[in-house]
Amino acid sequence: MSPHAATLKVNYFRRALPGWRATLFGSFFWAATMGMSALINLLLDNWVTPEKIRTVSLLFAGGGALAFPVGLLAARLVSLGRGRDVAFAATMVCLAAATIGLTAALYALQYRSYYAEWHAPAFTLTWGFQLAFTMAVASYQFMVLGIRLYFPLGFIALFAASLWFAQQRR
Repeated sequence: MSPHAATLKVNYFRRALPGWRATLFGSFFWAATMGMSALINLLLDNWVTPEKIRTVSLLFAGGGALAFPVGLLAARLVSLGRGRDVAFAATMVCLAAATIGLTAALYALQYRSYYAEWHAPAFTLTWGFQLAFTMAVASYQFMVLGIRLYFPLGFIALFAASLWFAQQRR
């Protein structure tokens, strides 16, 4: 890669970086909305106990807080210099993927910490298999059971965030 091409890529990445205000306030809003989406769904389902409802809601809020900067950066990288329709679609895809992926990862880590007591000593071959399969099962379980907690509030928020992003100056 030539030095000129490397400089162009660095400049492109710098232009795609979101401002700190949009990142900070967006992360707060996104975390609150994702946590509220889970909370409302769990309360409507008359879910288990208040402690478990709180834990799951905080897990969704944490996933949302981590996901917003990642999703926003990815959407800006994909849509930089393109039209509003591309910006809208990029935000829908990137923010949804980041939110679901990072929340699933947090869920998998929590799931793994619960089962760690029965796993082999750390950094052994058996432990590696147990870690990989526990994380895979937890991710699958989240995809099957957890995604429903994003509807309808999370989807409405995703649509609103995508509209907001598409309206920003490019």
